[in-house]
Amino acid sequence: MTDSAALSRGGDGPSDALRADTAQGLPEGLFPAARLAPARWLGDGAGASAKPAADDWSPASPFRGAGDIFAHAHEGTGAALAIALAEGAPRIGPARDVPAQCSDERPFLWVQDKAARKAGGRPYLPGLPRDLRHRLVHVCADSPADLLFALEEGIRCRDLAFVIGEIAGNPRELDFTASRRLVLAAERHGVPLWLVRLDARRDLGAARMRWDAVAAPSGRSRWNPQAPGAPRWKADLFRARGVRPGPWWISREEEADGRSRLEAARVAAAPGAGDLAGPAGDRSLAARASGT
Repeated sequence: MTDSAALSRGGDGPSDALRADTAQGLPEGLFPAARLAPARWLGDGAGASAKPAADDWSPASPFRGAGDIFAHAHEGTGAALAIALAEGAPRIGPARDVPAQCSDERPFLWVQDKAARKAGGRPYLPGLPRDLRHRLVHVCADSPADLLFALEEGIRCRDLAFVIGEIAGNPRELDFTASRRLVLAAERHGVPLWLVRLDARRDLGAARMRWDAVAAPSGRSRWNPQAPGAPRWKADLFRARGVRPGPWWISREEEADGRSRLEAARVAAAPGAGDLAGPAGDRSLAARASGT
């Protein structure tokens, strides 16, 4: 290694630090590792800026890239939440300059592998939001490898509004490398991808957002208190880039014109959550544990 101090000065002779290293018995061109501590590229130098604090996630936050949603196959939560997140996010790519009051008529792609179709069924067209029913392009893949190929081809098409994939379990084809390929392609071409992981365990992945979602009781109906209201999910954002993770209540409200409005509220933490021990009050912890 060359002496960085000598190179930065542009001089021909050795620096004082290099002379000191030579006096310590180190060969010329080597220096103690402790001198790397103030280096800028480690983030400890004077010119390094502090890392900005993460903000809370919001439905109004633009999403660019690929996200994972882990859900149970028997609930239909994963596909429903994927549609809600994809439809509720601000437009990016070629449609970002289109006024918000104008409907986005671009099609969207929905790809399922054989195991996902067997576990959760095919998309039910009348159950989709009204403004999406005529825009669906459904693809049936025989294997996880075919599904990954179809997803990557889909997110390379800028004429698609978004892409949804459904895959069951943890197939070996969906490793970290394959996940990284999808993320990079989605970011490069500006087509969001939501990959629904049915009955899968949390594994390594490069997705920018990773949710674990379950169905929740719906809210109150706007018109009839006795009827179920808007669909609602409890979703745990356990990994995110640039936003703070945590659990959320997410609901989707459909307007009279067929468009959707996404609402979200952070799940309130239980009293004492995160504490190593609860408040002792006027008794010792040992007394509280024994019930005396």
